[in-house]
Amino acid sequence: MHSTADKPSSRPSMLSIAPRLPIAGFLAAALFTATAALAQQAPPPPVTVAKPVVRDIVEDDEFVGRFEAVDEVAVRSRVAGYLQEVHFRDGALVNKDDLLFTIDQRPYQAAYDAAKSQVDVTTSALEFAKMQLERAEQLAKTGNLSASALDDRRREFLAGQAQHNGAQASLRTASLNLEFTEIKAPLAGRIGRRLVSVGNLVQPDSTLLTTIVAVDPIDFYFDIDERSYFAYARDARTRGDVMQEGGGGLDVVVRVADRNEAAFNGRLDFAENRLDQQTGTMRVRARFDNKDGVLQPGMFGRVNVPGSLPHPGILLPDEAIGADQNRRIVYVVDDAGLVSTKPVRTGPRIDGYRVIREGLTGDETIVVNGLMRVRPGVTVKPEMTTLPPKATEGQTQ
Repeated sequence: MHSTADKPSSRPSMLSIAPRLPIAGFLAAALFTATAALAQQAPPPPVTVAKPVVRDIVEDDEFVGRFEAVDEVAVRSRVAGYLQEVHFRDGALVNKDDLLFTIDQRPYQAAYDAAKSQVDVTTSALEFAKMQLERAEQLAKTGNLSASALDDRRREFLAGQAQHNGAQASLRTASLNLEFTEIKAPLAGRIGRRLVSVGNLVQPDSTLLTTIVAVDPIDFYFDIDERSYFAYARDARTRGDVMQEGGGGLDVVVRVADRNEAAFNGRLDFAENRLDQQTGTMRVRARFDNKDGVLQPGMFGRVNVPGSLPHPGILLPDEAIGADQNRRIVYVVDDAGLVSTKPVRTGPRIDGYRVIREGLTGDETIVVNGLMRVRPGVTVKPEMTTLPPKATEGQTQ
């Protein structure tokens, strides 16, 4: 008789017949189920939406140019001499006729005094000759003086008159030379540094002493291509303008390298009378007020010139425009809060907004803030806002 404890069990173990699923699979399934449950329970993300700005716009063309002074003078002496004194501080603002340099005046003062004394001599001789002529004319009338003697008195008077005129001309020349020893500012503006030190010999019309550039107003020069010129001329004809002034006197805006600096408003006032044969461009000039002196000659800038007639436009902040590979898109929200995308073709910036050339009609509701929380097919909680006609500083941040 055998003990049952010694017999092997006839039923297989539960562990031996259970399917051996990987532990990672159990964990992944559990994580997916938990994520789906959280997604169903999470509320729709809030986003800010708005209607595009729809209004008449004028698209701008942008060109790069450089500021130049309206007037610039290289200061030189008109007389020779040793530089005696400098009367300005380097880089200062000067007014017209301010004294800048003084040349040694002693030789020119002596020449002036000599010329003045010569005028006194000729004046005395002329007065004597005049009295002699008057006396001779009286004697000739009574027959007490011959005609030839009267002619001699008249010749002496005319010679004295000529000598007196010559002495006066010499005096004026000496006076001018003495005046030229004081070199004054020919215009108001900012003066450069002195290029000659006191004690150096200055040669007339050759020694450069300093330079002065006008500050206000200031000019901005840039080049436009032939196609742009024809576009501007066509728009001018449509407006009924005659392009007698450069660019038709259009209002323009220029921006400098410092983005924190406000834009400057000016007006086109000159264009060359022909296109450059080598580059096919025409040089144009705009003039700007510069009362605070911020703009300096030689400074680069970007000028925006009206490049179209007024036409209806759709505007959006740059922050509302996303990218999908090589195309631009915007996120549109319907009445139910469902998000979809629309491809758009963008244009230039106007009044802080980006022009939408194609893709929108202007009636759509666009996500303008919170693009990182949306994707196509997701339901969101839209918070409606209204975009102003012109974006203010920080409006699209």
